[in-house]
Amino acid sequence: MKDNKNRGEIAVTENIALPEEKKMTIYEYEEKYVKRQNVKGASLVLRLLAALVAIFFAWGLFSISKEIWELNEYAGYVAAGISVLLFIIFYIVPVVKILRSDYFVTNVNYKTAGAAKRRNRALRRQIGEKIVDLSSNVAGVGWYDSANVEQLEAALVGRDDEGIKKSLSALYQGSVKKSAKDIIFRCSLKSAMYSAISQSNKTDALLVAVVNLQMIKDIVFLYGFRPSDTRLVRIFAAVVRNSLVSYGLGGLKIGNGIVKTMGDAAKGIPILGSAISVLVDSSVQGLTNGTLTAIIGFQTIRYLNTEYKLQNILDGVDVAETEEELNLACKEIENELRKGRTAPKAV
Repeated sequence: MKDNKNRGEIAVTENIALPEEKKMTIYEYEEKYVKRQNVKGASLVLRLLAALVAIFFAWGLFSISKEIWELNEYAGYVAAGISVLLFIIFYIVPVVKILRSDYFVTNVNYKTAGAAKRRNRALRRQIGEKIVDLSSNVAGVGWYDSANVEQLEAALVGRDDEGIKKSLSALYQGSVKKSAKDIIFRCSLKSAMYSAISQSNKTDALLVAVVNLQMIKDIVFLYGFRPSDTRLVRIFAAVVRNSLVSYGLGGLKIGNGIVKTMGDAAKGIPILGSAISVLVDSSVQGLTNGTLTAIIGFQTIRYLNTEYKLQNILDGVDVAETEEELNLACKEIENELRKGRTAPKAV
């Protein structure tokens, strides 16, 4: 009897539904995470900055070609042709790849949240498919942890959105973060070495801009998505600043000014933040450019990680489908009005 009683208690306990965890509403999400942004203005500024970098590239290549032409006319023509190819390879290709990459939409309101969640879900699947394809078809890529990639592939096959999220989160916190740091280290070293070796300010500035753009492109390719326009504006602005520092404009005063304006980027990197002050003050150009390049790299992965975490939070937000609710309310009103027409009159 006692045994049966215990079983009955267990059965009753199992049938009791635990209270569901309260989801964050879209209004709470807006209050906590959404900032007012001029998206169209950011997109315009981004294009202007990209054009400014293009002008800087073209001017640098033209100046070098002109110097060669003054030494030898035919060599100058060859240099001009090579400059066009270099412009396409080292400017147009990386910038187009960066701008064409998709990004997560996280700065939303109650009207746009539903569409943003659907877009972000589709983007997660695209990123997962790209990572699985790259790991399967490119030998020795070594960017992604194989165990997490296998879990990601299984989640994609089963169309398990939660599984895709978990696998991507594990990759971004582990092997992708490590691979991104490796990219930053290599590019910072290149930037420092080129600056130390170069005997020309123009060449120095051009090489630093090339390395910075290549680094951003590689990090974006590694993660599978790019930062939003508003954040990409800050990254491109940093590329322009790095190039100006490399060119040697203003020397120490400009360097110290950049240290102050880039304080936001260096907040999460205290070692680099203190290192950059020492390097600029000592006017060690090669090491300064290497450090500035590292800050751009860490700024880029910080933005990517922030936006990935925000879209995960948004995915769990309770979003009311306002259009559906409105249609339902209209139907209820219509039904009530029809009932009123057909109802018998009171005597």
